[in-house]
Amino acid sequence: MSEATRYIVVFRGVGGKTQLPVARLRAVLEADGFHGVKTYINSGNAVLTSTLDEAALARRVAELVRAKMGFDKSVLVRSLAEWDAMIAQNPFPEAVDEPTKLHVFTLEQEPEAERVEALREKATGTDRFAVRGRALYLHTPDGMGNSRFAPKIETTLKVPMTARNWRTMLALRDLAAAIA
Repeated sequence: MSEATRYIVVFRGVGGKTQLPVARLRAVLEADGFHGVKTYINSGNAVLTSTLDEAALARRVAELVRAKMGFDKSVLVRSLAEWDAMIAQNPFPEAVDEPTKLHVFTLEQEPEAERVEALREKATGTDRFAVRGRALYLHTPDGMGNSRFAPKIETTLKVPMTARNWRTMLALRDLAAAIA
């Protein structure tokens, strides 16, 4: 039997009219045999341990929430080690003091270089971004709600993704690290 890995599971498209009730999510994941399941706020975040690899875990969780909860959107998964690396590779350390203005997009796959270059050409105003593997970092000094650049990211890169602010990144890391 493989050793269990701690994972962070983030769901795309939660918020507004699309809800993913966390108590029900925890129950569904626990009933399927996942251990250490915890959720963080109502925006589609969970941590757990599993012997599955990342891709198999993403497929399994997506199947479960589709079948048991009627939620049919992308599920992105990172090991705690990769999540820690995403935090460590933050290219905007000066922005951590304003954690709601620093965002990390978890990408389903690394974007093509020409797509990143096309995105770079659209980066105007005060927003700054950097791509590190399967993560995109976005610093929005004027706030995400005021960003004219942020809505262009996914349509330009053409990669499924979901973003979390720096506070949520750290909270999810801490939750996953605390799994016994």
